[in-house]
Amino acid sequence: MKDTKKLTADDVKKIAAAAEAKAQAEGWNVCIAICDAGGHALWLQRMDGAPLTSATVAPAKARTSAMTGKPSKVMEDMVNNGRYAALDMPVTVLEGGEPIIVDGDVIGAVGVSGVLASQDAEVARAGIAALGVAS
Repeated sequence: MKDTKKLTADDVKKIAAAAEAKAQAEGWNVCIAICDAGGHALWLQRMDGAPLTSATVAPAKARTSAMTGKPSKVMEDMVNNGRYAALDMPVTVLEGGEPIIVDGDVIGAVGVSGVLASQDAEVARAGIAALGVAS
């Protein structure tokens, strides 16, 4: 048996606050989603002015990163490089989802949607950085 870490409610609040602070500092209105290792929702926040669709896309990006253990951009790159079979996988192929990795284990993920995909990813990584762990 292997012991793995799990996100606590305090961890999730810390991630969300840091992600929101980054988005506000940049003037970006986004939706922030945080999930556990199984892709189950722990947090969903749509900032004022964020696109309505972002409330659906952000959790999907987080779930993709949790399930694959990789940034969702990896899936987007696969499709952009011609691996269209990835479109049949139960993932979202848009940048903006980042896994939370502790001691080599994926313990959750953050997904952000609402601005340019690279900016979404910046916000997600800022949230994870608040924990002092890898993404």
